[in-house]
Amino acid sequence: MTTVNNPPADSPPADSPPRVGGWTRFVTARPRLSLLAALVLTVLAVLAGSGVADKLGSGGWEDPGAESTYATEALEREFPDSQPNLILLVDSGRASVDDPAVAAEATRLAERLSGEKGVVGVGSYWGGKAPALRAEDGHEALIAARITGDEKTMGETLDRIAPSYRGTQGPLEVKIGGIVAVRHEMQTIIQEDLTRAEIIALPVTLVLLVMVFGSAVAALLPLGVGIVAILGTNAVLGALTEFTEVSIFAMNLTTALGLGLAIDYALFIVRRFREEVSGGADPTTAIGTTLRTAGRTVLFSALTVAVSLAAMLVFPQYFLRSFAYAGIAVVLLAAAAALILLPAALVLLGHRVDSLDVRRLFRRGRAKSTGPGTEGSTPNGPQNGTEGGTEDRTAWGRTATLVMRRAPFFALGTTAVLVLLGLPFLGVKFGTADDRQLPSSAESHVVQQHIRDGFPGTPGGGLEVIAEGRATQAEYAAYKERVAALPDVARVDGPLVKGDAAYFTVQPEGEAVDETGQRLVGDLRATEAPFDTKVTGAAAVLVDSKKAIGDQLPLAAAFITVVTLLLVFLLTGSVLIPIQAVLLNALSLTAMFGAVVWVFQDGHLSGLLGFTSSGSIETTLPVLMFCVAFGLSMDYGVFLLSRIKEEYDHTGDHERSVRLGLQRTGGLITAAAVILAMVMVAIGTSRVTNTKMLGLGIALAVLMDAMVVRSLLVPAIMRLTGKATWWAPGPLRRFHQRFGLSEADPTPVKQPNPETNPDTDSERNAVGARG
Repeated sequence: MTTVNNPPADSPPADSPPRVGGWTRFVTARPRLSLLAALVLTVLAVLAGSGVADKLGSGGWEDPGAESTYATEALEREFPDSQPNLILLVDSGRASVDDPAVAAEATRLAERLSGEKGVVGVGSYWGGKAPALRAEDGHEALIAARITGDEKTMGETLDRIAPSYRGTQGPLEVKIGGIVAVRHEMQTIIQEDLTRAEIIALPVTLVLLVMVFGSAVAALLPLGVGIVAILGTNAVLGALTEFTEVSIFAMNLTTALGLGLAIDYALFIVRRFREEVSGGADPTTAIGTTLRTAGRTVLFSALTVAVSLAAMLVFPQYFLRSFAYAGIAVVLLAAAAALILLPAALVLLGHRVDSLDVRRLFRRGRAKSTGPGTEGSTPNGPQNGTEGGTEDRTAWGRTATLVMRRAPFFALGTTAVLVLLGLPFLGVKFGTADDRQLPSSAESHVVQQHIRDGFPGTPGGGLEVIAEGRATQAEYAAYKERVAALPDVARVDGPLVKGDAAYFTVQPEGEAVDETGQRLVGDLRATEAPFDTKVTGAAAVLVDSKKAIGDQLPLAAAFITVVTLLLVFLLTGSVLIPIQAVLLNALSLTAMFGAVVWVFQDGHLSGLLGFTSSGSIETTLPVLMFCVAFGLSMDYGVFLLSRIKEEYDHTGDHERSVRLGLQRTGGLITAAAVILAMVMVAIGTSRVTNTKMLGLGIALAVLMDAMVVRSLLVPAIMRLTGKATWWAPGPLRRFHQRFGLSEADPTPVKQPNPETNPDTDSERNAVGARG
């Protein structure tokens, strides 16, 4: 059994007021100056982060060191005509595409396109009568070209030329597609959707915070912390674009985590401050106690979230690395704002933090609440065992008692349900992001859907082989015969030779990135040739991406696991609790992964949610969702475990500590989870499928973690493990005593007996120094 901590020799008496520490003096010495400096820095962040979305990329799913990436770059360099990224879908109406008038106008269109600056490799059905460029019904055909330059330059070129070609052109109707149009349209839609999400999330969040705090003044503080974190992160992302590629998808995470985590941290800081002030402490002393207790937990929580997000840095795809950049920045900025700016504001506000109690408009004959921790002030219900004098008379107290009384039932039942919800993930199929990420009405999606449905074969979906090294025509012909003899090959075109390089196009049977196409990639790479060959194409990119993720996944998982185990041990001093935390956090994500496959891969609810299922999940999404959701789960886990640990340090009573820990944090964690889930749902209203999947999936994971795992599974497991929960071998125990962290105040406070002391205020004051 772990012994109750004794106070240091130089600790003040238990009944003396807490001393003001150096950190408290630092953040409260000149609060007005601190807030003015923060305002100036925020304005600078706005200026530095303005227009950051235009600097961000919409790709990043490929492994830059993969064979397919090398082959793509070689083809772009040596054979730019082989890599069209702009498609004009030409509709001739009722006439045939072979009609002389149609052919003449289409030829003029292609010639005009070839004269545009930044456009090369223009080809069309009318230039070579290639069957793959003509629709099977004979009323549509394609003009293909390549826009050169980097992603920003390609977008600018497309914006310049598109109006001249889109729409009615004589007897033709033209729509614009191709990968450059898909990515450009995706970037535009994400910016529009992010603005809409912020418009939805901010007022909804404010309303929820008013419901939690009652006071409109207190409710504005977390929102202000979130806005500072978001603006600061945008400035960081803008600076990073000068050195590396950053995905525009990361901006969605910036908004979600900036609001969600800032609100989480500010909730705990403001709640504790209000408790201290309502207990009679002056604002400076109250801030000192708040930072020593809740502030430590906020800092610790931020570290755990940042660790989970940092794991994405081991992957080569800049799509994943971008989320690590954005996530780590916004987490650290949110924590910094909560621990520096928020205390300064609270010192200035003092008792006025409870001003503008909006709920008085809806109360009749009820006393004004004094802040979180009293009845009606938070979703916790009464705090600290207030209602009726016993913790079991509160909703969370009754829940904890019931769960621990039937611990085996809740442990096995909850685990079984979570595993059952995750079963659909066993059937996951991985794919690549394409135009189906966009809404069905998006022009580039319409173009590609017409090609999929109406054109022979899989135009643009074949595999390409670049051959490097001098060879004879006979050697090229022999290699082509060997490739054509491979299983699942429908046709081999080429070679097109230029100097010492040549390329072949291989059309697989079936879809471009199905199992057949992926198997063919391996067969092509294993085919002997008298020259160096490299394979690219959609299926090859997918194969290489899966390999890159598979190679780095053990390292990322080990990093998250080891660092999480260490951090939770530093918090609790237990060997068993860190293991429980990692396993239960992973278990809490099963519902999210099962829902992702059932909804977004299999297409259930696609009509209701407004997306087109591609029949697969983009390879990097599960990794991203795991890292983000695991970090958020640890965020809530830290808040719960720190309170349980504090109670155990003061009482040595394991079961009572678990019950009080859940009672005193359950409602607040649930409130924070609901607010964060609402922000993620706002992100999930995006018209881009990956963003929708990210937002709705993480919202589900957050709610399942807070309402199921933290409320049912954690107390049930801790009841089953009993006091062995707190065991640690001697060397580790001494290590924790020296380096460990906790939310507990340095001076232990005797735990009042709620059975004999039913007075709400006296109990709250007795525990006020502990949080």
